[in-house]
Amino acid sequence: MRNRLMLVVGLLVAGLTARADAAVFNPKSFTLENGLQVVVVENRRIPVVTHMVWYKTGSADEERGKSGIAHFLEHLMFRGTETLKPGEFSRIVNRNGGNDNAFTSWDYTAYFQSVAADRLELVMGMEADRMANLRLTDAVVLPERDVILEERRQVIDNNPTAVLGEQMRAAQYLHYPYRIPIIGWESEMRTLTTEDALAWYDRWYAPNNAIVVIVGDVTIDHVRALAEKTYGKVKPREIGKRDRVEEPPQQAARRIERVDPRVQQPSLTRQYLAPSVNWGESEQSYALEVLAEILSGGPTSRLYRKLVVEDAVAVSAGAYYSGDAIGPGSFGFYGSPRPGIEVGAVEAAIDAQIERLLTDGVTAEEIADAKQRLKADAVFAVDSIRGPANVIGRALVLGQSIEDIESWPARIDAVTEAQIEAAAKSVLVPEHSVTGILRPKPTS
Repeated sequence: MRNRLMLVVGLLVAGLTARADAAVFNPKSFTLENGLQVVVVENRRIPVVTHMVWYKTGSADEERGKSGIAHFLEHLMFRGTETLKPGEFSRIVNRNGGNDNAFTSWDYTAYFQSVAADRLELVMGMEADRMANLRLTDAVVLPERDVILEERRQVIDNNPTAVLGEQMRAAQYLHYPYRIPIIGWESEMRTLTTEDALAWYDRWYAPNNAIVVIVGDVTIDHVRALAEKTYGKVKPREIGKRDRVEEPPQQAARRIERVDPRVQQPSLTRQYLAPSVNWGESEQSYALEVLAEILSGGPTSRLYRKLVVEDAVAVSAGAYYSGDAIGPGSFGFYGSPRPGIEVGAVEAAIDAQIERLLTDGVTAEEIADAKQRLKADAVFAVDSIRGPANVIGRALVLGQSIEDIESWPARIDAVTEAQIEAAAKSVLVPEHSVTGILRPKPTS
């Protein structure tokens, strides 16, 4: 899925047409004395709210040898405070007709609840409580460590595609911490302790290192009063610097192949190091979004039409751009051959399309159609409440501004043919790529 698809689909959530000059969410924002930023989007269609807390830390901030601690603490945040027993947080949300969850990425960790609007104070109070009063002992931490180890076995080790993806990522980033899996390397996960979890919590979890986003049937004045009553009581902490290493120049294409008896259908993925919204030639991020749409935006896109429909060498083919990051992003291609066709034929076909792009560029008609499709995706989130909270929180926690979010349609509309072609030539450099091939294990 495109990185900022949910930002586009938010256009209709805000009750707006997809005009280039339109605002997107019309959010309102304020900051408490303790440094907590609160963002509110009013959507009065139904009496429901989504409440999200975003912390400005993720697995890329982990110390060497402690991989997985950010994700581990995400689990442990549900294991109790001075006033809540282990697991009671989610049980209370469920008893009040809501749902909750959390997720960890390389650059951030987020917690969310969707509840009836009159239960907003309840979940804000509980989140404020565990922001300041998490209580951990070996009795709850060590069994939860077994849970994340089992999660790794289920999600990564038992999934050949995930194993290949993990190995490709380790090869894609030579030094930047995105090369380390969010869930962690198993050997290091086994050594994580209660002290490690508390040290991570004390270092990063504080109101002045967090953003709260609330979307739904609320008003800014009501939210401000609730925020002062709940989060306003949490004391700020000194937050350390997020030390990120530099990615060195990449000077050789890398190639990884995995053969696995569990694989039914061979596939190919190629990924190039690319600018993100914060790294490298960040102004290229909008052009790369449009380029990904030209290459992979539906049945009329270049890759699908050529590889699947016209030449019939693949059952699937496409491209993607991942640019929402503090560090380097990526631009990728993928394809899977039809039965009886070698995966090498798909790779050759993708190579031909890359060469065509670099030689002949793109057309004005393709650009116009891609921009229109990006905006048309908005119809799929007409009634979304969680989508805007997800988009706004992610953008802000990565260092973007509300103005960056609101001006997204205009910036997409401003992308030119020359910008797309320049971005393609800058990014699609063989020495910056990793190619991964997944094959079934021969039966004989």
